[in-house]
Amino acid sequence: MAEDKEVKDAPIVEQAAAEEAPKAAAKRGKKGKRIVQAGEAHIQATFNNTIISVSDKKGEIIAASSAGANGFRGSKKGTAYAAQVAAEKVAEIAKRDHGMNSVDVFVKGIGLGRDSAIRAFSAMGISINSITDVTPVPHGGCRPKGERRP
Repeated sequence: MAEDKEVKDAPIVEQAAAEEAPKAAAKRGKKGKRIVQAGEAHIQATFNNTIISVSDKKGEIIAASSAGANGFRGSKKGTAYAAQVAAEKVAEIAKRDHGMNSVDVFVKGIGLGRDSAIRAFSAMGISINSITDVTPVPHGGCRPKGERRP
């Protein structure tokens, strides 16, 4: 008889746990999409790929894409056309879902997609307030190989 009581109690505990789980999930609701009028567009253009992300003024990412994420593979990822397609996708998401209409552009790198990505933002109807080049430049650089000899 003791075994019967344990078996009967087990489903009741599982039912109680199952009833509490949806309540916790229901309290946590999904955040709504933020409306951001002005933001920042960060373009990293390398020889191999172009990565574009759009953020608000605080730096929280709203939309991001890259040439590789849009189906380009291999050497085609580094082209200007691939950067243009990636920028159009990001600009469309930012404008449609978040109401963005002006950006400050920060460009890093020396790849082919620098100019075409900026032009794609302008063509999508997002006004560009400023363009800043944030490409890192070495000051003095690394120590040259095999230089120290008396």
